[in-house]
Amino acid sequence: MGTGDYEYPKSKFEQQQQQQPHKVAIPPPQPFIKSLKLTVKETLFPDDPLRQFKGQSQSRKFILALQYVFPFFDWASSYNLSFFKSDVIAGITIASLAIPQGISYAKLANLPPILGLYSSFIPPLVYAMMGSSKDLAVGTVAVASLLTGSMLGAVVNANEEPKLYLQLAFTATFFAGVLQASLGILRLGFIVDFLSHATIVGFMGGAATVVCLQQLKGILGLEHFTHGTDLVSVLRSVFSQTHKWRWESAVLGICFLFYLLVARFVSTKRPKLFWISAMAPLTSVILGSVLVYLTHAEKHGVQVIGELKKGLNPITIMDLSFGSPYLSTAIKTGIVTGVIALAEGIAVGRSFAMFKNYNIDGNKEMIAFGMMNIAGSFTSCYLTTGPFSRSAVNFNAGCKTAVSNIVMAIAVMITLLFLTPLFHYTPLVVLSSIIISAMLGLINYEEAIHLWTLDKFDFVVCMSAYFGVVFGSVEIGLVMAVALSLLRVLLFVSRPRTSTLGLIPDSTIYRSMDQYQNAKSVPGILILQIEAPIYFANSSYLRERIVRWVEEEEDRLKSLKENDLQYVILALSAVGNIDTSGITMLGEVKKVMERRGLKLVLANPGGEVIKKMNKAKLIEVIGQEWIYLTVGEAVGACNFMLHTYKNAEKPTSGSESGKESRNDNNV
Repeated sequence: MGTGDYEYPKSKFEQQQQQQPHKVAIPPPQPFIKSLKLTVKETLFPDDPLRQFKGQSQSRKFILALQYVFPFFDWASSYNLSFFKSDVIAGITIASLAIPQGISYAKLANLPPILGLYSSFIPPLVYAMMGSSKDLAVGTVAVASLLTGSMLGAVVNANEEPKLYLQLAFTATFFAGVLQASLGILRLGFIVDFLSHATIVGFMGGAATVVCLQQLKGILGLEHFTHGTDLVSVLRSVFSQTHKWRWESAVLGICFLFYLLVARFVSTKRPKLFWISAMAPLTSVILGSVLVYLTHAEKHGVQVIGELKKGLNPITIMDLSFGSPYLSTAIKTGIVTGVIALAEGIAVGRSFAMFKNYNIDGNKEMIAFGMMNIAGSFTSCYLTTGPFSRSAVNFNAGCKTAVSNIVMAIAVMITLLFLTPLFHYTPLVVLSSIIISAMLGLINYEEAIHLWTLDKFDFVVCMSAYFGVVFGSVEIGLVMAVALSLLRVLLFVSRPRTSTLGLIPDSTIYRSMDQYQNAKSVPGILILQIEAPIYFANSSYLRERIVRWVEEEEDRLKSLKENDLQYVILALSAVGNIDTSGITMLGEVKKVMERRGLKLVLANPGGEVIKKMNKAKLIEVIGQEWIYLTVGEAVGACNFMLHTYKNAEKPTSGSESGKESRNDNNV
């Protein structure tokens, strides 16, 4: 091989590596069944949930299994009076928020208001037994309510066919629960991770904006309103009915909205006064009801809830509409709302668990959510999860365990049995104000700004979700955001990053020359690092990118009139796995390098990579002597070869013509 006159100074480390190179070991072969078992275990059981059962007696295993399925039995033994006092205070506090919110969100889903109270009774009891979070407060949420109302309302009118609409709502809740429980039992919770943080921020913000716009119906006292959720449809509906606006309703709504926002502002500035914001919705309901009762405002255009029947949840297991022609819509609604509810509930639970320094099991949470929604669909409830606002109040109120959910459920039960007549005069405009004040907190513009400064692509995903929801529909926004997130994953896989490595001065460390500006290239050697697994999706790109790196390096050396390029080292330390397409690609790169008169060298291939190379006989093609444990050893070997042939091939006119001949054959 032809080289220049430059003699690269060898360090003591390189001399040692040259004398005693380390051989890259090939992992011992494993039976396919064992390999498959390990892969499945790492994919589905990364937390090794069966570890606690090892070496235990049968009776102990039964107790541990019972505690695993019902975490209530795990912490109940250490429960004490101090915890109970804290949980009672927290439970009563969140009940004061759950009652008005439940009524409000049921109206948002085009369901009877009483279903909002039903949904705050049975599901929290189920979650208290099966959930692993100490802080999550269970109940209905605005986004899921909006999704239920918009998706079911597209096929069935809730006013014209109320019974069928109810049946579809219960059926959708059932399928949401089945999906959630199945994901937990099969330990497929990683599917929810495809809803990235940017997606959730944009989607929640867009849904909150749409929900706020929908409340203009209640604020303005309109009786007829569009079923569409997009901005254009809502504004068209509002401004086409200016002659039907009720100033009495608008004034009342604005006053209560102002009161709710001030209460939340005070609680935000002084966290110890959290109870002001927590009690504000119930206070608004009480004041609004008293005001309407005393002034007979319902006769002057202020709409009220009307009669709420007493009694606990009726059994609705027979109302599940599996034979309905709209079953597909119910299933789709259940899947979409179920996934959104999971993403929100688990994210909220993990956030508060982090503050108290304990862990929650995502798969347990999915099973708990699924079972409480299945039970809810049997008992007149619609979709529930762990809403942020209610959980934040529960956390700030000092809850210690999930008993706070039980206390809340008991408070709701008392309301259902004795207090529902008191809500007869509750004005709908107050419920609209409660929803708007809660939704404004979900429009997280500060996080959107943070995404812009941190990652522009995440910002695009966030905004696509937001504008898709606001100008299209909730489903369109969700699909756009998920599609862009998946596109990004595909781009990461299909277009992995490659970089050139250089030597850090006064060391034997090789690092990216883009990251370390003082790193120096090694004369006659191009070191490339591939920073991702090599699969069929990126093998063609990597082959072309490696060739382009070589061409650019040769052009650079030619312009600087430096030594010719002789060796190309591929650093494979970041290549965790490789498939058959990747193996084929390495063989093709070897041939391309040979046609260019270059030698291909591999450094630090991982266990899976070297094992597959061995099975494919690629080690024999590349040569065992050209596969090294580290980049330093590979560079040392290449430098040794360069120095060995230094005197054998001095630059002459003949060698120059040989170089021209080699360049003519470049691929």
